Amino acid sequence: MTTNRRYGDGCAIATALDNVGERWALLIVRELLLGPKRFTDLQDGLPGAGPKILAQRLRELDSAGVVRRRTLPPPASSQVYELTEWGAQLDSIVVALGRWGAGAKEQSADPIGADSAMIRLRSLFNPKPERPWSATYEMRLGRYRFTTRVTDGHLTDMSRGEPHDQPDTIVDTDPDTLSRILGVDRAVTKAIKDGRLIITGDAQAGQRLFDAVRIPTPA
Repeated sequence: MTTNRRYGDGCAIATALDNVGERWALLIVRELLLGPKRFTDLQDGLPGAGPKILAQRLRELDSAGVVRRRTLPPPASSQVYELTEWGAQLDSIVVALGRWGAGAKEQSADPIGADSAMIRLRSLFNPKPERPWSATYEMRLGRYRFTTRVTDGHLTDMSRGEPHDQPDTIVDTDPDTLSRILGVDRAVTKAIKDGRLIITGDAQAGQRLFDAVRIPTPA
């Protein structure tokens, strides 16, 4: 990363932080875990980062080989940012960091973006080998669409966009509601009753998805 704020430490952890330790850098990685995004979409997911800071971080991550810019083929022909192969290796690290953060004593009441809510679902999902099931979910969070697949009780795929095949279950809600009901007893039932969450299709598969979410014991 092109920055003067290096640790000057030969440890590989320090080297990693030299590349992704600047403010907003890891959150940009989070926003790209589920697929490429245009600059305006990144702004939408990171409203606290001004356009100048966001552009600077993207240049730094590009220089470090974590992110690259690509032009989509016609008719779109727009530019998007995506993780490189090396950058994509941060996937499990970011998910684990989200799981760790979910165990903090005090949880933030700040609003959450669509990608953030989906990564939270992935971070807190616990495989259930004793109750295996397989299902494809279309997650509708406002204007955003995501595909989630569970195979034999394991979450095997999560990506941005609608499923290519017919989903078994459609979950329709907003990012804040999804984030706040995860792992909370009876929260799904209340959200459905209040009209903030709609599950269509295989309702049992929908319930199993939420039942597999567990919040770590607070520190």
